Amino acid sequence: MNFKKQLTSWYSSHKRDLPWRATKNPYNIWLSEIILQQTQVKQGLPYYLSFVKEFPTVFDLANASEEQVLKLWQGLGYYSRARNLHTTAKHIAFNLNGVFPDNYKDLKTLKGVGDYTASAIASISYNEATAVVDGNVYRVLSRFFGLDTPINSTKGIKEFKELASTLIDKKQPGNYNQAIMEFGARQCRPKSPDCTSCPIVNSCYANQNKLVDQLPVKLKKTKVTTKYFNFLVCIDKKKNILLEKRTGKGIWQNLYQFPLIESNRSLSADEFNQLNLKNTVIENSNFDHSLYNATDKIHKLSHQHLYTKFWIIEIDQLPRESISIEKLKAYPAPVLISNFIDEFNFEAV
Repeated sequence: MNFKKQLTSWYSSHKRDLPWRATKNPYNIWLSEIILQQTQVKQGLPYYLSFVKEFPTVFDLANASEEQVLKLWQGLGYYSRARNLHTTAKHIAFNLNGVFPDNYKDLKTLKGVGDYTASAIASISYNEATAVVDGNVYRVLSRFFGLDTPINSTKGIKEFKELASTLIDKKQPGNYNQAIMEFGARQCRPKSPDCTSCPIVNSCYANQNKLVDQLPVKLKKTKVTTKYFNFLVCIDKKKNILLEKRTGKGIWQNLYQFPLIESNRSLSADEFNQLNLKNTVIENSNFDHSLYNATDKIHKLSHQHLYTKFWIIEIDQLPRESISIEKLKAYPAPVLISNFIDEFNFEAV
């Protein structure tokens, strides 16, 4: 059986009509691949369209402010991707005269561009025979060939890359790479794959040996930590509100949030009253407060679960750096904060 011929034939009949497939422009391919890292197509597509509309060229993206980029990215998570995207856009625009590197090796030197993204751009935009290996490709190869090496191990990463490189169609590498990724996303799905209509099922090791649900193999994830966040939603009589910018290194770097107090457990109203408010905006101030959500809002990140409460603080006057409630949605914020802003009725305060 000709593995690559079967996949590319399937792809020609089943591929989705996606805007980045209508071009070989490396800017569009790069943009789509960065957005789709750790993001499903149905979620990433609206973001891609928004970015292309707002920043049609790499120069437009490079000349944007970081806040503009983060605001447009809001809700996608993994905000380091957006910051790297912006940094790389500026490098290409200002140091490379807007011209993307035209080969895998040089593409991989760009910030935020790893093996997979470099392979995708090199093969699709420049027809270089370098194989992509993402979650979809790992799944197809492990099931078809019966490979049980953990895909997130050093050995597994090397083994699967080498195998993928032997299989790639050297005449049409971009088409083949997209075919195997699409096949993994739509046919050889993580759960309940459509084996009955699979064109390669008769040669699939996992199907023949009833191992479909057991492949691919992954090493256990890093231990998840739990944190308890108490956000102070401080509003004064002039309908001003306080935001703070997270400047330290971390997942929410340069995003905006309400003043935060971390605790070692979920706090009751009585326990909140006993908090040490030193160095907070409400220190030594008269204020009324109420708990917005009696039950913690749980926000799950890859290595952290955040148990969050929002405390509404009504105060006479906030410092000058406060902003009008009307401008609140203009600031890039983590989805946890953004969802609260959408949900809370500020006009009723």
